[in-house]
Amino acid sequence: MPKQKTNKSAKKRFKLSAGGKLMFKKGGIKHLNAHMSARHKRRLRKPEGEVTEAHKPRIMSLFPYKKYV
Repeated sequence: MPKQKTNKSAKKRFKLSAGGKLMFKKGGIKHLNAHMSARHKRRLRKPEGEVTEAHKPRIMSLFPYKKYV
């Protein structure tokens, strides 16, 4: 049986934290942001979002070799 493949687009978008949380980077900061205030851009830059428990199993299925922590 062939090896399972990790979904490359998911690999770029999500990371599993040490505590087992599935994290993602929020969008909207790369371009078209000249009209945004410095405060708005700063808030977009800092936090990462956490994937909800409802979506977590679906996303984890894209990572065949990652285990739940």
